[in-house]
Amino acid sequence: MTISKQIIAQLKSLENLKNQEGMKRFAIGNDNTLGISMPVLRTLSKDYKKLPNRHEIAQELWKSNIHEAMILASMLADPKQLSEQEMDAWTNDFYSWDLCDQTCGNLFQKTDFFLKKAFEYSYAKEEFVKRTGFVLMVQYVVHHKKAADDLCFKFLERIEEEAWDDRNFVRKALNWLLRQIGKRNLYLYPHAMKTCDALIHQNTKASRWIANDAKRELLEKFDNAKIPRSKFSK
Repeated sequence: MTISKQIIAQLKSLENLKNQEGMKRFAIGNDNTLGISMPVLRTLSKDYKKLPNRHEIAQELWKSNIHEAMILASMLADPKQLSEQEMDAWTNDFYSWDLCDQTCGNLFQKTDFFLKKAFEYSYAKEEFVKRTGFVLMVQYVVHHKKAADDLCFKFLERIEEEAWDDRNFVRKALNWLLRQIGKRNLYLYPHAMKTCDALIHQNTKASRWIANDAKRELLEKFDNAKIPRSKFSK
């Protein structure tokens, strides 16, 4: 039995029917879940990450079409071995917001070309491919804090350009990105708020929701911190 088959057998032994029902309520998976929690998957990944052929194992797990095995694959895959073509293939396989977000955070954002792909995917027609583009931008904002802020202005431009899209998993990704840019630092905060106002003036159902939800969270964050408004200028 191959290691990947051993892992799949181990995952199946951990099936949790109660958790499966909860996952359905939150649109997690696609009737292919085992109900295994993220902490359990992360614990399992620690041992297998040490294997020299972990990327090959990850590729086999991804092909299993078992939700938790695919998420585990994103934890085991080697970002240095992941090609752009393979990223494209995995992205086109996304069917669930959590699989998209976990793969972006665990793997894609650790590659050298994720920003190139972020912009490319953000123009896609497919809902989850497009979401991937904006989630990758979120990864930059949140996990690459020492990187320059300049790209965040391009992200804000893309938010304005795509805020008409009322598909659930696209608008939520745009909202997430807008909130994270506003919270990145005090310099970006007013620019994020300005984008909120621009979205409200677009006057579409999606743009208003994206803006109002983001604006509420950003105002609460900075009002609660009692930070002088004069510090919002560069």
